[in-house]
Amino acid sequence: MRIEVAHETIYRYGAPAHLEPHTFRLRPRCDGSQRVIEFQLEIAPEPVGRSECLDAEGNVVTEAWFAGETTQMAVRSRFTVETLRENPFDYLGGGALGEDERAALGRYLRRDGSEAVAELVRGIGERPAAEFLGELNRRIFEGIEYVVREDGAPADPKATLAARSGSCRDLAVLFCAAAREAGIPARFVSGYADAGQGRRELHAWSEVYVAGGGWRGYDPSQGLAVSTGHVAIAAAAEAAGAAPVVGTFRGAGRARMEFRIEMRALTA
Repeated sequence: MRIEVAHETIYRYGAPAHLEPHTFRLRPRCDGSQRVIEFQLEIAPEPVGRSECLDAEGNVVTEAWFAGETTQMAVRSRFTVETLRENPFDYLGGGALGEDERAALGRYLRRDGSEAVAELVRGIGERPAAEFLGELNRRIFEGIEYVVREDGAPADPKATLAARSGSCRDLAVLFCAAAREAGIPARFVSGYADAGQGRRELHAWSEVYVAGGGWRGYDPSQGLAVSTGHVAIAAAAEAAGAAPVVGTFRGAGRARMEFRIEMRALTA
């Protein structure tokens, strides 16, 4: 499936502000599940310098730095990708990870440590990885109400379980915590999803690492395994490491943000 996305974010400052260096994670991944056909990133005011690089998690990022003062910053990305993974279970394996794999994936195995998450995992019981993950996805989707919450960091998994409701990023963090509790490496993903009509927003889901299949996506807010309807932008062990824009400013007053996202599937 070919998907085109246009994403505009504008930060307005209450008084002239000096922008500190910023990190932008807005370029889609290019891997076995999706292929980038075209990508453009515009930043205004124009940075005095910018550098394309990989961050510690392997995400493609733009590092930018600025001069002078401004009353707003506009960030506009536009891209076309081809999503390739029509069958999210097109792999053999699912057995135990090798010693080298577990060593490399250590940060994605750090457990939450809460009794609430452990109880969720015990309720599912010991099962083959694919079966466990499918049941975990179903239980979160059916048992926790999905709500839209534009601002704020993801809630703690214990709080999400107690509230029985959460945003897509809350549910993604909970899924990751439960998978890790079961000994399955997991990470947080930010991107876009074709989730019907209405106002488009950035989306979040989870990826788990399975032997023979590598990283595979699960979206607990939609109750499905990720295939061609999702476009991954960045992934990290913790949600903050997949944030699309990171940076600060110096100046009086507060900042406010507004955004607009357009997403459409293209005919072949």
